[in-house]
Amino acid sequence: MKYLGDLRTECVHLKSKNTFITDAPTDNNGKGEAFSPTDTVATALASCMMTVMGIKARDLDVDLTGSLATVEKIMSANPRRIARINVVLDIPVMPDEKSVKILENTARTCPVLLSLHEDIIKDITINWNVNS
Repeated sequence: MKYLGDLRTECVHLKSKNTFITDAPTDNNGKGEAFSPTDTVATALASCMMTVMGIKARDLDVDLTGSLATVEKIMSANPRRIARINVVLDIPVMPDEKSVKILENTARTCPVLLSLHEDIIKDITINWNVNS
C-alpha cells in the first residue's frame, strides 16, 4: 500500500499486481472519488460471504452465478467507526431446504464476519429465488 497524498492510497495485491485506490469520504475531509477504507471493510464482508457460499455451493452442485449483494455501511461519530453493516444477498436460485440452511450458515460464519468487532451490528438478509 502506498500513500499518494491528498488522503488517497493505492493498494497492490502482491501476487496478481491488481490495484485499487481508496479516498477519504467527503464527510471526513476527502474527495469521495473512490471507496473509503471503511467502504472496503463493509464490501469485504459481502464479498467474503458470497465467496464462501460459492465454495460450498459448488460442493452442493448449486450455481450461485448472478447473485447480487447490496451493502450499506453506517458510521458512528464518537468514536468515528463503523457502527453497522447491512448486507442483502439476492440469490437467483432456490436450492433444497438442506442446501439453503448449509449455505446460509456458511455465509454467516465467513472469516470477515467473524473478524469484525462484536460491537458492529451486522444485519444480514438472504433472499432466495430473486430474479434480477
